[in-house]
Amino acid sequence: MLTLFHHPLYASCRFVRLIFGEYGEELALIEERPWARRKEFLALNPAGSIPVLLAEGDHAIVGATAIAEYVDETRGAFQRKRRLMAEDSLARAEIRRLVDWYLIKVEDEVTKHLVRERALKPLMDAEGGRAPDSAAIRAARANVRQHMKYTNWLAATRDWLAGPQLSYADAAAAAVLSVLDYLGEIDWREYEAARDWYSRMKSRPSFRPLLSDRVRGLSPASHYADLDF
Repeated sequence: MLTLFHHPLYASCRFVRLIFGEYGEELALIEERPWARRKEFLALNPAGSIPVLLAEGDHAIVGATAIAEYVDETRGAFQRKRRLMAEDSLARAEIRRLVDWYLIKVEDEVTKHLVRERALKPLMDAEGGRAPDSAAIRAARANVRQHMKYTNWLAATRDWLAGPQLSYADAAAAAVLSVLDYLGEIDWREYEAARDWYSRMKSRPSFRPLLSDRVRGLSPASHYADLDF
């Protein structure tokens, strides 16, 4: 069994868990607090970032996109009916664009700020000396609406976010939005198409482990694990 160093509220880690789940493969999970900068972990990844996949032969594969490429080459290429990357080059480009949109753009503009201010600061500062940055929270919440509108448009105009088939794009978007949903930061009533798409994602077997995630000191929104919201 492969091992994933992860944190339950890092969207990039959830993305990796989802794609392995879609291929029906379990991972051994080690929860890592990258801010702790453990020596043993830095020996695997000197950058100290997550996710890190410990693959065959104890080779460390660092970063969500590098891991996704590895999974596609070692699993997806041999399971064409279930493959999460398209065969067509233009379709692949669209999938990669949306993976970047969610794992980089939405992460930079929304998710990392809300996670840091609402969930991680108490863990990073054992004495609780740092109060949440209310300005950062307000800015991130303002950005949520724009990204949800875009997700709603994608879900309303396509079968799946990148086209006719489930892909890495759906996994990336679901990973990011599931973190925001855990925090109760999305009013799904405003985004019917996105809600229907997310409900389909939540109902997939690959998603079940994410619905069981809990973070010490921060309970999820009451509807988080409810498949029908």
